[in-house]
Amino acid sequence: MDDIIHDQQQQAFRLSYHGAEARLEYYRSGDSIDFRRTFVPPELRGQGLAERLVRHGLDWSKQQGLDISASCWYVQKFL
Repeated sequence: MDDIIHDQQQQAFRLSYHGAEARLEYYRSGDSIDFRRTFVPPELRGQGLAERLVRHGLDWSKQQGLDISASCWYVQKFL
């Protein structure tokens, strides 16, 4: 499994696995970040990829000192 890539230009954390990509998308404005969408392709579901992305994104946001919110229901479970 590849490492998580933080694509700041696309405002997403990406994780490639077996040729497919899981994503955690966010919107950042100033010192605030809103996690908007988590997506894992059907063939990769049930392997903990979404949780891995969310934990990574939240850790990064905390290190940056950002105010964190989540429009995404899945991310809300971790807040």
